[in-house]
Amino acid sequence: MVSVPVLGACSRNSEGDVRDAAKSFLDAWAGGDTAAAARATTDPDAATALLEQTATDLPDAVLSTELGSVTVDGGTATVGWTATWDLAAAPEWSYESTLRLAEGDEEWQVVAEPALVHPELGEGQHLELTRRLPDRAAITDATGVPLFTPTEVVNVGIDRAQVTDLATLAAGLSAATGVAADEIVADVEAAPEGQFVPVITLRRPDFEAIRAQVFDLPGAVFPTDTRLLAPTPRFAVALLGRVGAATAEVIEESEDDGSPRYVAGDQLGLSGLQRVFQEQLTGTPGFTVSVVSTDEGTADTGVEIGGVEPAPGEPLRTPLVPALQNAADAAVAGQQLPTHLVVVRPGSGEILAVSSNEVADASNALGGQFPPGSAMKTITATALLSAGAVTPGTPVPCPGTTTVDGREFENQDQFDLGTVPFTEAFAQSCNTTFIQQALELPDGALAEAAGAYGVGADWKLPVGIFSGSVPADSTGTTKAANAIGQGEVLMSPAQLALVAAGIASGTPAAPVEVDGADPAGPAPAGPGQPVLDSLRPLMRQVVVSGTASDLADRGDVFGKTGTAEYGSNTPPDSHGWFMGYQLAGPQGDIAFAVLVEGGQSSSAAVAVTDAFLGGL
Repeated sequence: MVSVPVLGACSRNSEGDVRDAAKSFLDAWAGGDTAAAARATTDPDAATALLEQTATDLPDAVLSTELGSVTVDGGTATVGWTATWDLAAAPEWSYESTLRLAEGDEEWQVVAEPALVHPELGEGQHLELTRRLPDRAAITDATGVPLFTPTEVVNVGIDRAQVTDLATLAAGLSAATGVAADEIVADVEAAPEGQFVPVITLRRPDFEAIRAQVFDLPGAVFPTDTRLLAPTPRFAVALLGRVGAATAEVIEESEDDGSPRYVAGDQLGLSGLQRVFQEQLTGTPGFTVSVVSTDEGTADTGVEIGGVEPAPGEPLRTPLVPALQNAADAAVAGQQLPTHLVVVRPGSGEILAVSSNEVADASNALGGQFPPGSAMKTITATALLSAGAVTPGTPVPCPGTTTVDGREFENQDQFDLGTVPFTEAFAQSCNTTFIQQALELPDGALAEAAGAYGVGADWKLPVGIFSGSVPADSTGTTKAANAIGQGEVLMSPAQLALVAAGIASGTPAAPVEVDGADPAGPAPAGPGQPVLDSLRPLMRQVVVSGTASDLADRGDVFGKTGTAEYGSNTPPDSHGWFMGYQLAGPQGDIAFAVLVEGGQSSSAAVAVTDAFLGGL
């Protein structure tokens, strides 16, 4: 009778010892201490190889474990456990498994066998993890048509093993692609042996244009690929952004609790809306884990033992109108100087097109900070009309020059109109008239008039728009310069287009870059209907008989030209502007602003506007 409780006590102690041994092994493994885990097995060498192989098979994965039931049968035992792998940039992988243990001379040991990793893993096998992203969700135009599509590209690059004369090769590739020869040489010399050295990635038509120059260069190679691309390289790039191979910066910003959602090689948004809405558009990665043979010579395709399907992202709809975007792109492409054109829907603030030519910094279309020159006179006129200082018919002097606090201001080429109706002074862009009249306004009047159109607003947008800056406390010569868009006044093409849209509709609106998004801010108040009723005919006269008369045959167009001096050259350089709107045109009511950086006069911007409207 005494033997019965003794056997029971022995069983309880054995179960505790088995559990402790299993826990010790799993804790060491999960903690990354492979050596300690291996020492807790029946064959440390075999266990070390097995655990190191698993770490290779599941790179950067982190294991957590949960012990289950323990069964002891003489000198052997089993312990159930749950494995949960936090996979790198993929969902978790969990499964139920069992450890076998054997009683050694002094302690229980985990049996070193492949099944300790996974119950379906056998001798001569290892795990194979395959991770994949779902197809990227679309960014669409205003009608829901995707703007980015899979497009064939050619990766122009270099195979070092085939190079016979690196300097000659680099010179030839540079002449064809525009990539600096010294950069090509440096990249090749820094690359490991056998590694493909990329030079430039081109769409198929662009590659075909240079094929004859590069195809026979020794060492040049041209593997093809498919990328998710917009219709053209410059298509609304400032807003939409680009998709490409994940950069370290993009991967780092995807980190959640220190774990990145993406890995090198993923095709991700690198800029613009594609980057801002990364998670929504990319969706959730999926994975499969298979058991495959360790013999690379076999045709074993493996047996899938776990996995999660990738979850697709959700499309993002923009107000962009391809017909307007294409016409804008064609118009700015005709300019050799950096040029931008932004189109806005009056009444809604929807951004319909954002265009910059190849030589321009595309970000300046939305975020650039430039003096607007005489395009500012729409706002100065708003202030004057709001104050009752003038009406369209008020006679005003337009001398060739005027002096403020010892500083002389002049009209272009010092033209002198004498005394003319305010409408004529506006149409001919008479600086002296606007300076003399604006100096009689309260110091904050220009800023107040600008604010009525949203200038200076703190827009909350996915891709930022510089809303402009018009100081409220300028006096003297600065106040005079501000009235004609010089001094301390700054504007972006996008914000000036929003001003034009507010004038056209009578109901200024906050900008809209994404349909259904939270408002970028409260709608600006606007200057009031009586002011707009007087301002619009002034802008029409600019086109009918004033500084933008080249647009007189482009329908019901209203606008204002601007020439804005900048820099320290003598005479100073100037940007060219045109802002305005077209009513009932081929694409309905549209408002727009054109900036030609360094265009020297507004005529360059008027010419771009003419090409744009003619292309609709």
